[in-house]
Amino acid sequence: MIQDEDPKPEDRRLEGVRQFYASLVAAGGGELRERLESAFAFVPREHFLGPGPWFAGTFNNSRLRYIQTPNSDPILVYQDLLFALDQELGINNGEPVLHGQMLAALNPDRGDTVLHIGCGTGYYTAILAQLVGPTGKVIAYEINEKLAERATTCLAPWDIVSVVPATATAGVRLPHANAIYVNAGATHPDAAWLDALSDNGRLVFPLSASGTGMGVTLAITRRGKEFEARVVCRSAFIGCAGAYDEGEGLRVGKAVYSGSMMRVRRLVRDDSPDSSAVVTGDGWWLSSEPLAGR
Repeated sequence: MIQDEDPKPEDRRLEGVRQFYASLVAAGGGELRERLESAFAFVPREHFLGPGPWFAGTFNNSRLRYIQTPNSDPILVYQDLLFALDQELGINNGEPVLHGQMLAALNPDRGDTVLHIGCGTGYYTAILAQLVGPTGKVIAYEINEKLAERATTCLAPWDIVSVVPATATAGVRLPHANAIYVNAGATHPDAAWLDALSDNGRLVFPLSASGTGMGVTLAITRRGKEFEARVVCRSAFIGCAGAYDEGEGLRVGKAVYSGSMMRVRRLVRDDSPDSSAVVTGDGWWLSSEPLAGR
């Protein structure tokens, strides 16, 4: 009988580092932790970054700078760092631990249909595909044509994924989904996202202030015609085309920096905010009052 050869030392080394990285990323995953760890251990990050060496991002006085890795050893990408996808446009494959927190809040279940908005080259799309399993479906939207082409190629092994090279904001009609994961900073919850949510569906997106892109990640859950809302964590993302308004962003920034944003419990879709309003926008506002009975 032919015996399989033992893995090469460098392969065992990479496997061990990837497993540790997956454990780190999934540490805050709550009830999703085990499946989240398995997904991050399985999906090869370097596959979605392209050939190395790569450029890791670091912030200096709120300005993003890139540092080139010393070589193309894939072990280097299994860190809690963002890596450049397009330096000129400031588009990155974001920090894994942050995404671990956000995905835990999204909590996709087996068999779910998930929309991934701003998928880049598809790394976190592949993670979503692993989480929903073979009976699920992931539809990934990417407005940048070159990135969408790369995502289509990179995601070919996941036959439950389709990539749409188009916007997912500004009045488009999206398919109904159990979960929507947005990876671009918006100054408001886009109406198309809210309309696409099934009952008990979850939307997780970065709510961003004007200028800096800093803000918070919000988790919104549809309850019939109403919406629960809560802050997941602080975050910073590149702006979402079609979901940005300067005035809204200024109000978001004020609520974030004052700390009042942390009191958010409900999203209301009208233009009649009451005294519980934390931040207001055009046709929406966030309230510190919970839903009745919650």
